[in-house]
Amino acid sequence: MRLRFLLALLCLALPALAQNPLPLPRNFQPLFAKGTRAESGQPGPNYWQNSADYDLTITFDPATRRVAGTATIQYQNNSPDALDKIWFKLYPNIYQKGAPRVKAFAPEDIGPGVSIIALSINGETFDVKKLPIQATNMPVPLRQPLAAHQTATVRVAYSYILNKGSHQRTGEVEPGAAFVAYFFPRIAVYDDLDGWNKQPYTGDQEFYNDFGNFKAAITVPKDFVVWATGDLTNATQVLAPKYAQRLAAAEQKDAVSFIITPEEARQRGITAANAQNTWRFEAKNVTDFVFATADHYAWQSTSMVVDPATKRRTRVDAVYSPKHKDYEEVIQFARKTVEAMSYTFPRWPYPYAHETVFDGLDQMEYPMMVNDNPTDTRDDAITLTDHEIFHTMFPFYMGINETKYGWMDEGWATIGEWVLSSIIEPKLDDDYGIARYAQFADTEQDAPIVTLSTQQSGVPFFLNSYPKPGLGYLYVRDMLGDELFTKALHTYIANWNGKHPLPPDFFNSMNAGAGRNLNWFWQRWFFEGGYPDLAIARVEKTAPGYDIRIEAHGRKPVPVDLTLTFADNTTQKLHRSISVWESGETAITVPIVSKQPIRRITLGSTLVPDSYPKDNVWEGK
Repeated sequence: MRLRFLLALLCLALPALAQNPLPLPRNFQPLFAKGTRAESGQPGPNYWQNSADYDLTITFDPATRRVAGTATIQYQNNSPDALDKIWFKLYPNIYQKGAPRVKAFAPEDIGPGVSIIALSINGETFDVKKLPIQATNMPVPLRQPLAAHQTATVRVAYSYILNKGSHQRTGEVEPGAAFVAYFFPRIAVYDDLDGWNKQPYTGDQEFYNDFGNFKAAITVPKDFVVWATGDLTNATQVLAPKYAQRLAAAEQKDAVSFIITPEEARQRGITAANAQNTWRFEAKNVTDFVFATADHYAWQSTSMVVDPATKRRTRVDAVYSPKHKDYEEVIQFARKTVEAMSYTFPRWPYPYAHETVFDGLDQMEYPMMVNDNPTDTRDDAITLTDHEIFHTMFPFYMGINETKYGWMDEGWATIGEWVLSSIIEPKLDDDYGIARYAQFADTEQDAPIVTLSTQQSGVPFFLNSYPKPGLGYLYVRDMLGDELFTKALHTYIANWNGKHPLPPDFFNSMNAGAGRNLNWFWQRWFFEGGYPDLAIARVEKTAPGYDIRIEAHGRKPVPVDLTLTFADNTTQKLHRSISVWESGETAITVPIVSKQPIRRITLGSTLVPDSYPKDNVWEGK
């Protein structure tokens, strides 16, 4: 079936938006009929989503890497359905013997996985030896179904051994430092499209979690500092007085300061002198909770006003091993990223009270936390830092299903990287993913962007998660202009922050916000095959100057960028957005007014891939 985009009332105001419907998978159609989604791009009048609030008590022993804890979960079934079972996610079981995974782990990291010590749901106690654990999934049948609009109280005690090597977004970083993610049993998403999220976690596709509130009490040995999602509520009890005072001061000033200097990190004495300290955190309306801990890391901090209307501030931290000198500038890159996100792109006040960049072994994002490896170059440090922090908006603020629709979050982080990196360092010309897309476009290694991430791996997964959607967003921004694009993007964000948008919700919201039918581009760039290829067909001398004929040999619409070099060695740059291809033309003429002879014309730029670039240069006689 096909999707009619806007409600009749909106179509009267914006008639063009009702034309050229995009393909709609038939399993999406009932969502509009039931009113959980609306063709205006907004949540429908019957939209619902479930939620889970977690009270976590965790003990982590860095020496043995044992994670042990309890979780009390208040699960709210806001759906119209009675649930005869509750599906849990046990993400650490990717390290369980026999679990499916996309890459091999070291034998010493493979083990029994998560041990469920006790489980009860609404007072019903379960025999833990009979729990139907299926690697990273655990569906638990209920004797009494959870009725619509009712709450279940879940209590679970568990433990597992954190991996030492085979670092897959979590694990020991080095002796005395660990990044601990996905460390508690969580209730899977139950939504209006698929019901329960039964997709196993195998290490490639990322995550899909409901929004909830978290309280966490994390106990670690003396000298270990803890950083986490959420606000530290007992800093004066777990930090020595001067460090607690520095932290409080950092939250109110723009300057970068050390909470823990490299020298102090080596000397210890940072935490309270107890044998064990319990660090308490709280986070509201987030999709995940992670923590990191180290006994020898330096800690830099700064803060800034991210919302001039309310004067709300965000604290930004960089936490790292002093031996990694490349990390010394990360605090500046992180601060500039949060500032640019708040005021330039996407020009939305940074939504959380803090952001911590932790020196780990990965390149992975979490609410209010980033796990970033050291880098070889300054440019790499910039692009990695801003890419991962940009994920704050997509998927976390927006609740995107990364497991199925990687393009809806990684594509945004990619355009965020391109835009923000040039703000942080104007000399940086970031070409992340462009060459690979030009190389593989429209080959058997390529597929439409809207192909489910769960159906892809390797090159197709990379192309459709990162450069292709990133370029799509970038070209629409270029065509609409910054102001109108920001209006369209803000419409999408306002419609879906704190909720779970699906692909039609994105396209519909952007069209509505722009007040324009963008379906011609969404169709060609996101739904169809093809490759980008522009060519200089001919250059003709005219009375005022020259006519340059540009032909589109490929189906993918890309901007036209020309660099003209004149006989006196001066240069001129010309640009045309993708709007020149909207009418279906396959060639355009670019007139040049010049008395100077043109010596050379070059077609293309860094962020415009071309699968056949040999015809992109014209040499004058």
